[in-house]
Amino acid sequence: MRKVTSGLFISLDGVVEAPHLWQFDVFDADMGDAMIKFLAGIDTVLLGRVTYQEWAAYWPNATTDGDYAVFINETPKHVASTTLTQAEWQNSTLITGDVAAAVAGLKAQPGGTIGIQGSPTLVRYLLSADLLDELTLMIHPVIAGRGKRLFPGDSELKRLALIDSRVTGSGVAILTYGKRAE
Repeated sequence: MRKVTSGLFISLDGVVEAPHLWQFDVFDADMGDAMIKFLAGIDTVLLGRVTYQEWAAYWPNATTDGDYAVFINETPKHVASTTLTQAEWQNSTLITGDVAAAVAGLKAQPGGTIGIQGSPTLVRYLLSADLLDELTLMIHPVIAGRGKRLFPGDSELKRLALIDSRVTGSGVAILTYGKRAE
């Protein structure tokens, strides 16, 4: 069975939206190494509609971050959406029906790790559906103040187990959680 993972940049106050506005002053070599480790083994990407639309407008023509551009453009992408009618970005497939069933089907197929990129709404959904195997939070030493939070005030109780932790030289705490045996 394949594993589904998510890695998110997050502020101390839980904001995951627009990390490009608050993360780059602490994105050091340790963060780069953490990203390489997170992406290792991912051969399928899951995206929500908002992340898909933002990234499909940028990554196919990106002139910076060449290694990541190659990765995200060439890796098969599955896009969960109730409103999109087509996914035109290369190697993209639209999931329009039962997202949980589609992800369970992907997990049952042979292959490597399935990685969620961005897409906090999808992350929350898969976590509540018990389909997310690992959640890596890269907690930046910043209070963003506003923006979409990973867990809004109406989130359900979910207990996890810490499976890895480290702190970068610039003070980013990288915490990886997995399912907790009940």
